[in-house]
Amino acid sequence: MKINRSIIALAISSLLIISCKENKEKDNMNEDSMEMNDSSDMSEGNEMSSDDEMQDDVEIEEDITENGNEMNLSQVAMNAKDLSTFVAALQRAGMVVKIEGEGPYTIFAPTNEAFNKLPKGTVESLMEPSNTEKLEEIISYHIIPGNVDSTKLKSLIEESENKKYTLETANNGKIDAMLIDGEIVLKDGKGTEIMITNADQKGQNGVIHSVNTVLMRK
Repeated sequence: MKINRSIIALAISSLLIISCKENKEKDNMNEDSMEMNDSSDMSEGNEMSSDDEMQDDVEIEEDITENGNEMNLSQVAMNAKDLSTFVAALQRAGMVVKIEGEGPYTIFAPTNEAFNKLPKGTVESLMEPSNTEKLEEIISYHIIPGNVDSTKLKSLIEESENKKYTLETANNGKIDAMLIDGEIVLKDGKGTEIMITNADQKGQNGVIHSVNTVLMRK
């Protein structure tokens, strides 16, 4: 009987040892599984962060384009609501490519209201294919080689001896710029005084100043 009890006690002890060992192995497996899940979560988080950064970069690039810093002067004009007639004239005269070039250029762009001041039928006549050269000449008279924003133009006027600065146009015309009551006023070849209504619309290859009257060379 004593031997049988000893055998039974030994068997029970062995079972307890095996059970403890199995429980310990299960705990280790659970810990490993949790670590793998944590690592997976971190990886997913990094991927999401990378995607967010890429989206931010795209949005920044779009903002730069919308703000004009990456737009050429043709695109700046096309995005201005009150310059649609001027844009149509550029297209009809075949001059879009010119102001998309390296430049820089300064453009005095007549607003839609400025074109409406012309005698009835004038705009329609200029848009006809037979008047392409005449339209190109008129548009060229509104383009100045070089980048002259309003600050620079005021400085040039103030530094001149007679407080008047003469700008030379793309087709060798002349436009006089002066200050009246602190505001820039342009005088074209016909002696008409023109006001700048929206200055310093900047593009990557120059600047556009909207004006309230179509400039005439003579």
